Amino acid sequence: MDVRCNRVVFLAVLLLICPVRAIAAPDSASGPSKAERAGLRAAIEDLTAEFGLLYPGGSRYLRQLGDIERRLAAAGAAIAEVEREFYTLRRTAMIANPLVSGQPILFVARPQYRSDHHNTATMFVTGEINTGSFKGGGALKAIDLSRSGLARILVETSKGLIRDPEVDFSGRKIVFSMRKDIRDDYHIYEINADGAGLKALTSAPGIADFDPLYLPDGSIVFSSTREPKFCMCNRHIMGNLFRMDADGANIHQIGKSTLHEGHSALLPDGRIIYDRWEYVDRNFGDAQGLWAVNPDGTNHCVYWGNNTWSPGGVIDARAIPGTEQVMCVFGSCHDLPWGALAIIDRRLGIDGREPVVRTWPGNAVNLVREKGPRPDAYGFDNFTKVNPKYEDPYPLSDKYFLCSRMTGKGGRMGIYLIDVFGNEILLHSEEPGCFDPMPLGPRPRPQIIPSRRDFENSVGYFYIADVYEGTHMQGVKPGSAKFLRVIESPEKRFWTNPSWGGQGVHCPAMNWHGFENKRILGITPIAEDGSVYFEVPSDKFVYFQILDENKMMIQSMRSGTLVQSGERAGCVGCHENRRSAPPPLRREMPIALQSPATKLKGWYPEPRLFNYIDEVQPVLDKHCVRCHDYGKKAGKKLLLAGDRTNTFNTSYNELWRKKYIAAIGAGPADIQPAYSWGSHAAKLIKVIRSGHNDVKLSKAEFERIATWIDINGPYYPRYDTAYPDNLAGRSPLNNARIKRLTELTGVPFAKLASYGGNAGPQVSFDRPELSPCLQKFKDTSAPEYAEALAIIEAGKQTLARRPRADMPGFVACAIDQRRQQKYTMRQETELRNRLAISRGEKLYDAQPE
Repeated sequence: MDVRCNRVVFLAVLLLICPVRAIAAPDSASGPSKAERAGLRAAIEDLTAEFGLLYPGGSRYLRQLGDIERRLAAAGAAIAEVEREFYTLRRTAMIANPLVSGQPILFVARPQYRSDHHNTATMFVTGEINTGSFKGGGALKAIDLSRSGLARILVETSKGLIRDPEVDFSGRKIVFSMRKDIRDDYHIYEINADGAGLKALTSAPGIADFDPLYLPDGSIVFSSTREPKFCMCNRHIMGNLFRMDADGANIHQIGKSTLHEGHSALLPDGRIIYDRWEYVDRNFGDAQGLWAVNPDGTNHCVYWGNNTWSPGGVIDARAIPGTEQVMCVFGSCHDLPWGALAIIDRRLGIDGREPVVRTWPGNAVNLVREKGPRPDAYGFDNFTKVNPKYEDPYPLSDKYFLCSRMTGKGGRMGIYLIDVFGNEILLHSEEPGCFDPMPLGPRPRPQIIPSRRDFENSVGYFYIADVYEGTHMQGVKPGSAKFLRVIESPEKRFWTNPSWGGQGVHCPAMNWHGFENKRILGITPIAEDGSVYFEVPSDKFVYFQILDENKMMIQSMRSGTLVQSGERAGCVGCHENRRSAPPPLRREMPIALQSPATKLKGWYPEPRLFNYIDEVQPVLDKHCVRCHDYGKKAGKKLLLAGDRTNTFNTSYNELWRKKYIAAIGAGPADIQPAYSWGSHAAKLIKVIRSGHNDVKLSKAEFERIATWIDINGPYYPRYDTAYPDNLAGRSPLNNARIKRLTELTGVPFAKLASYGGNAGPQVSFDRPELSPCLQKFKDTSAPEYAEALAIIEAGKQTLARRPRADMPGFVACAIDQRRQQKYTMRQETELRNRLAISRGEKLYDAQPE
């Protein structure tokens, strides 16, 4: 590794004149526009009033500006010369801002990340799908614009990469993430502000640690792949929030969402604001918003944008000093972590355009939409249209901000100072690019929030004061809500190259449209007044559903939550207005809170991963298949047989494809009204309740069907597979056999591995001779028929030897077993670290140097 510390290397500063005209076009053929001149005047006047003697050139700058304006107004003025003087003055006056010149500016010099699927896909972890996208070479630097304007190198690496610096509250230390080369992964390092004392704080192999943040008590929060999980709509590894002591000891997880948590920063009240990408029963592309959490991992809550259609990525937020606003990046799902800059005032709302008080560029606000024009419209990549693109915002005050921005020279990023008056000036630019600018000096330390969790790995507690209180509970009659169901949405620990085309790509196939498998943890009764208080296992990513007397869904969360061990968390109602005060206090405490928290009652009988074949198909076999089978009259309308196909089974394909269920799949971003989807809206339930052909289901049988629809119609119970290289990651037929079967039958099996345009079940691995793809053969003695049947028979035999994930006896493929071993090892490490914390001991990745 080529790392040099505490070596000052002087670089010529590019004192480039940058005539930015993003706010308004010039009002004459050439020269600075009125808007530019007005913006500079406003900034100089503001700085003079704000800083007084600390901004001693204010009066002189105003006189110079006045002279420039008079010369511009004079006929025959030398426009080019005056223009140069204006932009030189603007640069001088803006750099003299004490917030800029009062201390050095820290930044990272590095190449831009290579674009790879999603804005979170920048880690390029060793041994994962996009390791080869890593590009090294860079340095951590500081530049003092008030003196020499020369940059000094604090740390440099020729083959590795440095990213995500953060300055300690004293201004004397810097924490950052660094990778030595492509064979290494990102670890957290700390260095003194003068470049001395470099030390590694983390060193676990095969994982990436990044986005570190100093907390007020001296400990450090960071994002990490220490719980190895992958995005459900593709194959890329994700990260969660972790916390460690100042010396790197006792690393433990504080975030548990199923996808990604990154770009943590501090709010003035001591909480952490971060961006979270997670989806439960909703579209992958518009599910990345801002969240907040206490430093101990308690009270994860929405901050802004969780139900906003566009932008698709709301990331990298920082609090604006002296305000209740934050500045962040409005980006896209399938892009780098850049886009427009935005100021959000949460007091005006937690979604949509109204809380967005300003954007850079100014017209980017027109891309903000709370709802799409239709449920299936994609707006998550709208911000790829923004030009220029910005990233890494750092508010200096409520008016002045540092950021990284396109310089106009290819894709190179430079350090810019922007303000609310319309000024945008390039402070520094160098190859290969400049990122993460921030003052290298002291800053206020927010308050310390005491810990509310224990480390017993036991249960936490949730309460809801009144389930009828909510923005989307209209039409729900008081007294109709009888139960609350708790469902876990587990993480995805495995992936395959072949995919199923759901909403996005499922690698491997999981469900018809949505991404998640589900585990029903149980139900608990709702009191007469709508209150409920119950235990939940800690460290589970869960969501809740309100049920009626028949245990049919009235309303559902479509995002997840969790409790830490010993935590008590609650809310006013279901989808309540998060900015309004709770209703007036009742004379009496809510009924549910007058007794100890209830324990969840298991679901027939205990929590387990939901498997369509085990839970739903037996009911159909008992009551429906005698009519709705291959070769039967009713089967021509709807097949409900359990025969396994290349991807799912026959009945599952038919019920989804023919819209007999009203599951939302990977639905829209906006919150849905009560009763609008699920079992109450399902055609299948209406048919059953109508007494169709005198079919009478038992209470348990009906509940299984209704529950399956309410939890969004899942099929597979697990993400691992026995067939990682075959069609959709699930078929027992290898690709050569699929190709030959296509040639023999004319059925494009590869193209049918998607819900869109799916032609229905084509093979039966339980009764190969009934496979619909064979019906084209009028002569069953033809050799082509015999060959096609033999291929399907071979699939049946393969499944008998190697059951897939919807069958008893399933064993995962070797690569998924290795992934599970890594996951188990990381979880064991997590538990050891928690035990050390509870005992007052210290455990490290490796002993500190």
